[in-house]
Amino acid sequence: AGLLVPNPDIPLDIRFEDQYLIVLSKQAGLVCHPSPGHTDDTLANALVAHCGYGHLGLLQGEDRPGIEHRLDMDTSGLMVAAKSDEVQKALQDLIRLRVLDRRYVVLVQGYVAPDEGTIETGIARSTRDRLKMTVTDAPGAREAITTFRTLERFEAGRGEGYSLLECHLYTGRTHQIRVHMRHVGHPVVGDQLYGRKDERLNLGLKRQFLHSWHIQFEHPVTGEMIERRDSLPPDLLAALKSQEELSMGRTAAGTEICPRLGA
Repeated sequence: AGLLVPNPDIPLDIRFEDQYLIVLSKQAGLVCHPSPGHTDDTLANALVAHCGYGHLGLLQGEDRPGIEHRLDMDTSGLMVAAKSDEVQKALQDLIRLRVLDRRYVVLVQGYVAPDEGTIETGIARSTRDRLKMTVTDAPGAREAITTFRTLERFEAGRGEGYSLLECHLYTGRTHQIRVHMRHVGHPVVGDQLYGRKDERLNLGLKRQFLHSWHIQFEHPVTGEMIERRDSLPPDLLAALKSQEELSMGRTAAGTEICPRLGA
């Protein structure tokens, strides 16, 4: 037995599994591990039910079995869970060496002019609002690097238009993409914490339009190249489709990627 109650009622959408690790697609609204207000309804509880407590890495703590990188509660998509401490450490090393390739699709407010770019800042917890992270160069801020490629732009209907981006994380800070997009003046559509408060501008979304769509890494034990893609869930797809008549066209990257998103 361990600290966590197994919860077999939370569905796991598993895309790859062997005796060492699991690649799964996390649904929006699911918290990764216990936190205030969430004790037995998290991804960690579902993993304990699926694998058993003794078959998950515990390096992050007994309340975070299997987990070495997180997605925010309302971010959906692909992530990896480890079945032992050794595999968990190996995956953490891949993340630290920046060779666990994680790509996200995000719809932001406004017209993003460049076809690609890099956002590099320090990020720390806000001193004004403990729920928020903020861009800062204060001591204690941690380096955060996000690169992006613009996939498609949508002209202004009522607001200032939208841009669909693919973001690539080189570091995994809390809320990194959401904070960086706000920092450059293009908050994520639907983001209740960092975004616009206008429901119309948010295309009816009550959660951030942020989806971990592609993950690729070398399996730390077998050496096999693991690559998985995950199309957009229905709520994000509907928001995107609502703008398709306003499309200003796709970039080269968008022509390649958008069809794989179910768009």
